[in-house]
Amino acid sequence: MGASSIAQAGTCGSAVEFCPRLCPIPEIRDLVTAALRLSPDDALRRWTYHVLYCLLAITGMRVGEALALRVADVDLQAALLTVRGAKFGQSRLVPLHRSTHRALLAYLARRDRYLAGREASDYFFVSKRGNRLDGAEVRRTFYKLSRQTGLRGATASHGPRLHDFRHRFAVETLIRWYRAGVDAERRLPVLSTYLGHIHVADTYWYLTACPALMGSAVKRIEKRWENLS
Repeated sequence: MGASSIAQAGTCGSAVEFCPRLCPIPEIRDLVTAALRLSPDDALRRWTYHVLYCLLAITGMRVGEALALRVADVDLQAALLTVRGAKFGQSRLVPLHRSTHRALLAYLARRDRYLAGREASDYFFVSKRGNRLDGAEVRRTFYKLSRQTGLRGATASHGPRLHDFRHRFAVETLIRWYRAGVDAERRLPVLSTYLGHIHVADTYWYLTACPALMGSAVKRIEKRWENLS
């Protein structure tokens, strides 16, 4: 399915092209597509999980931050999310890619139609009863879909976690900077602010946590030495 047809359908599939990878792109697509097969008789649940998982993969947000979003925090005119009361009580803005923006807009329309005429919370992502999503259920559903799509073994009790989307977002951003010849260490405060880290040292950890990232860093150092020799 092409990017334009995906966008017209109101899915996040095309946006996955722009997200750092927890696993190969086809596996991410398989997982978020599998979410659309959840509870076919439920008009909202499958879209809720599809859009939620896409958002986590694309933005690197913490799970709790995404679940705490309220409708007023999702500014679809400015294409910005306001993350309030995150870790250590900090708030920040998260800009949205245009395909993510379209997917959130489509979800909000579905959410409003589904909840029309009934009392519901003002959380952006809600259960079929109109309540805030339960974090434990969000993770259980992720594990279930991971097994269905092969991201986890059929009986595996360990494997990729939702929080890994956040780790890979940081690592792949740094790798792209290194490969582009950008001074990644100078840009670390930008990434740190985007991720909502209180201290740049928390983001600096990613520089030593990934062999591929270390390899890119070493190549940059070697190139600098060559230019100096």
